[in-house]
Amino acid sequence: MGTTKISGAEAVIRCLLEEGVDLVYGYPGGAIMPVYDELYKFKDQLHHVLVRHEQGATHAAQGYARATGKVGVAIATSGPGATNLVTGIADAQIDSTPMVCITGQVGKHLLGSDAFQETDIIGISTPVTKWNYQVTEASEIPEIIAKAFYIAKSGRPGPVLIDITKNAQFDELDFSYEKCTGIRSYNPVPKLKLDKVAAAAELINKAKKPFIVFGQGIILGQAEGQLKALIEKSGIPAGWTILGLSALPTDHPLNVGMLGMHGNYGPNLLTNECDVLIALGMRFDDRVTGNLATYAKQAKVIHFDIDPAEIDKNVKTEVGVLGDVREALDALLPLIENNKHEAWHNIFKEKHKIEFDTVIKEELNPSRPGISMGEAMEMINKHSKGDAIIVSDVGQHQMFACRYAKFNSTKSNVTSGGLGTMGFALPAAIGAKMGRPDREVVAIIGDGGFQMTIQELGTIFQTRVPVKIVVLNNEFLGMVRQWQELFFDNRYASTEMINPNFVAIAEGYYIKAKKVTKREDLDAAVAEMMASKDAYFLEVMVEKENNVFPMIPTGACVSDIRLS
Repeated sequence: MGTTKISGAEAVIRCLLEEGVDLVYGYPGGAIMPVYDELYKFKDQLHHVLVRHEQGATHAAQGYARATGKVGVAIATSGPGATNLVTGIADAQIDSTPMVCITGQVGKHLLGSDAFQETDIIGISTPVTKWNYQVTEASEIPEIIAKAFYIAKSGRPGPVLIDITKNAQFDELDFSYEKCTGIRSYNPVPKLKLDKVAAAAELINKAKKPFIVFGQGIILGQAEGQLKALIEKSGIPAGWTILGLSALPTDHPLNVGMLGMHGNYGPNLLTNECDVLIALGMRFDDRVTGNLATYAKQAKVIHFDIDPAEIDKNVKTEVGVLGDVREALDALLPLIENNKHEAWHNIFKEKHKIEFDTVIKEELNPSRPGISMGEAMEMINKHSKGDAIIVSDVGQHQMFACRYAKFNSTKSNVTSGGLGTMGFALPAAIGAKMGRPDREVVAIIGDGGFQMTIQELGTIFQTRVPVKIVVLNNEFLGMVRQWQELFFDNRYASTEMINPNFVAIAEGYYIKAKKVTKREDLDAAVAEMMASKDAYFLEVMVEKENNVFPMIPTGACVSDIRLS
């Protein structure tokens, strides 16, 4: 490609276009203003969404990335603009979400002088980025942005931050762009070892009580078809981590439900009874394993992962299969014998019946004094028919959403998993809907988390993005209150919420809004929301002290799961 002399700021925009970016989220300021000036000139090619807080930009970029599989992009200025990105960057890092953040910085000659709105964003973000880099010369911009996109989306995805000094934005360079296809010493996908695959197959074929646990790696590796083929050929029951949800349709007969602290009774309990545990694209997070000293000690563990750091990090494996999970499962499938494991699967069904009779039936009991969160989710299922993208915030409502939501297709569950970021859902829903305008997007939020990023109602109003927002209002920080009830003798310290008029606030942003306080009004309200062609806000007043069960107490064994 020939070269053309342009400014560094224009080079930033041209680099984004070369990477196929057509949508970015951001907030302007002094140190990034040259880039915004160029954005104005390229607004017909690159759509910029003005959020109301920089954290909203990162969460919107995350929602876009999670719903589409593409790299999300966020832009901010220096100082507080850059530091406001950090929560979303940390969230993307722990949840393996591909994102490129571009921040402005004071001029090169001012670095280290405590200049106005200067912060060391490289130092601050180093622990929570996959890679970061400070550009001080315009000539560096094309190569560094190309590397940023390659690193963000290759191997185990993650966030990358590029900090660009103001002089580098103003100075000129001879522009040419070449996409990055490799970096010396960076090996994003380990070479698959077929002997490891064969060893895994041998263990699986000999197993009497095998159990598959799958995580988001299946979705990131586009291996949903291979997962389905594996469980159907082998007859092995499969449970999922919170980020693995939707990789397998929820109504699949071999889908046995969610693992972890508020997961389903059967898959949690039977983790400690299986003889072979096959982990696919998951990292054995503490919320899944509970006490590691008692986790699946009877089982031979097979772990498929793209990240060498995850093998044997938390759980000792019998066979570790490193590599791309899709490639690995393609190699595994021909080696797997046809099986049913009917007796083993029937045990899962028995445990599910216990959970249904003791927890689910009561949760969905229409004679309860108030509306439960489970009821609200079931009503959303009725009208979405499992085809919506559900974006959940963090708290009790998140657990109810993940436990009760129905999904027919992948990339349908968007939530903050590893970091547990309250305030995630509203901006993430904006990104998810903009990335997938063909799909209905419903945000499920608690009254606490909603108020952490409530300002993004302004972004919804300005962009007219037709997201559906459901606030399940129990007038508490519900998850903290549940812990206080169970483990702190009902001392509800700083968890009761005195809330504003949410409907009036939504209407103040010209968003149609409704509040439901009675069970008999819920069906019609959800139907009206789902039928709306525009953004819609629905507040559902739910029981104040409704707990989410089952529950594994923190630090306890998965076998110690409580039903009440």
